[in-house]
Amino acid sequence: MPKIHENIDNPKLHLKVRALHSEQYTIKDIARQLNLSPSTVSRALRDLPDVKPETMLAVKELAKEWNYQPNAIAQGLVKKKSYNIGVIIPEFMIHFYAEALSGIYKVANKAGYNVMVCQTNETYQNELNSIKTLVSSRVDGLIVAISKETYNFDHLNSLNLRKTPLVVFNRVSDEISASKVMFDDFKSGYKATRHLIDCGCKHIAHISGPENLLLSTERKAGYIKAIEKYNLGYDQELIASCDFTLEDGKEAMEKILQTGKKVDGVFTVCDAAAYGAMSVLKSAGYSIPEDVSVIGFTNEPFAKLIEPSLSTISQPSYLIGETATHLLIKHIENKDEFVPETRVLETELIERNSSRRL
Repeated sequence: MPKIHENIDNPKLHLKVRALHSEQYTIKDIARQLNLSPSTVSRALRDLPDVKPETMLAVKELAKEWNYQPNAIAQGLVKKKSYNIGVIIPEFMIHFYAEALSGIYKVANKAGYNVMVCQTNETYQNELNSIKTLVSSRVDGLIVAISKETYNFDHLNSLNLRKTPLVVFNRVSDEISASKVMFDDFKSGYKATRHLIDCGCKHIAHISGPENLLLSTERKAGYIKAIEKYNLGYDQELIASCDFTLEDGKEAMEKILQTGKKVDGVFTVCDAAAYGAMSVLKSAGYSIPEDVSVIGFTNEPFAKLIEPSLSTISQPSYLIGETATHLLIKHIENKDEFVPETRVLETELIERNSSRRL
């Protein structure tokens, strides 16, 4: 039997060697096997009309037999695309963002894009570093939910100068020049407060979020609108801010109670803050909902498990991920003609035991 190195120029043997080493076949391999030019094989694989039907059939049958996979890098160089999109979120462990990522992956993968995800851990510096890392990796576009520390948006607005498509979702700011996907937070804040009013509450406190985030200011504005519309009397001392954590929710609730003002209802910017507020109220001797009704925001999985179960505003997190990705891909594939868009999604009130007057 002849040795391999003595027959290295034999095309068939060359292909066998490639198979033994589990290497991927290329367009040149298919062309060599069928005595065609690489350009003809490429056109056949793309279903172009200038290829004879019998040639196209032969190419596709061999490609299937050999499990031929297109070279994504080569395709990207030709089309000036990497087929990668970057996603930056505050935390993986937050259920909302885990669900949103599922929606992002579904749409991206179906359209032929890979997803690269970075977590900021709620810091501006990590967000800045993540932007630099993903841009240097030649992603075709970015989907970003800004951190609670982000007050300067130059790093995001500079993406326009690079002509890098950007969609900001959930946590957005009016100072960012990009497409946005968010919820109707003003309407949602009004809806939550109105629910407490319907439960008979007349002294409603609000635990708000970071002021740099539009969702925080809009939810608070909705709260204020409901308070004023129903002539309950707006009182700044019944408002305290927090940073989306249980501990911050506790501190904010303690601050409100220390004013000595009567409280019979609490609307919080997120479920974690609501949980913290409820623990403080219980420790202070209040019964929920008999003395104080509480409603949160986001509908985290724990909301229906705690005692009493937490009334909340539910956001379609999977849908916001899908919507943001559809919008980004639309931008990527229509760079020269794309105009930034804003999509606003609706929320749903979920009534549970924390706000039911028994």
